[in-house]
Amino acid sequence: MSSAPDIIDKLAGVAPGGRVDTLRRARPETRAQSQASYDALFAPVDEAEASHAERRLVAAFVTRLAADEATARHYSALAHQADPALATAIAGEAAAASTSGPYGDYAEAGLQAENANGVRYQAAGAVRDQLGERLTAAIEHAHLLVYRPREASGDAIQALVEAGWSTDGIVTLSQLIAFLSFQQRVISGLRVLSEEIAA
Repeated sequence: MSSAPDIIDKLAGVAPGGRVDTLRRARPETRAQSQASYDALFAPVDEAEASHAERRLVAAFVTRLAADEATARHYSALAHQADPALATAIAGEAAAASTSGPYGDYAEAGLQAENANGVRYQAAGAVRDQLGERLTAAIEHAHLLVYRPREASGDAIQALVEAGWSTDGIVTLSQLIAFLSFQQRVISGLRVLSEEIAA
């Protein structure tokens, strides 16, 4: 078993040799698989359908929306390595688009009493010009999946296709956003556990 810290340990502040570290290492396969997912998404063998820069910039946007500072700083640093100007623009967009959720409208008639209004994010023209249609579509889709997952639809996928995303690229983008959501939930849980152990 490797003793190298993984990204979740790093972002959650898991102390090597501590009780939370011991608990995590009791499930080595789960720990290894989550790290392998991170590696596959952010150090891919093939980036033809979703470039390193696109992955990092979308991750910076998604994690800044969630306002988890350590995680947002990590992905912001990766985004700045890829493209400092776009990373700065992405950070500004995420700060402006951050809200609370989830919300949105259900398609099913029996659930429409639970519909909740909220922001439907769309990048302004100047930002769209700076980021380009492809990256703009990606962050708009990311905002949809983070805050309005109940409204994910064929039309949302078509918007990505029209912006130049292939089927494989859309799958990668969706996997990336889902992984970040999972990662942040695990990190939050580990921090709470660490606090309880320390109390």
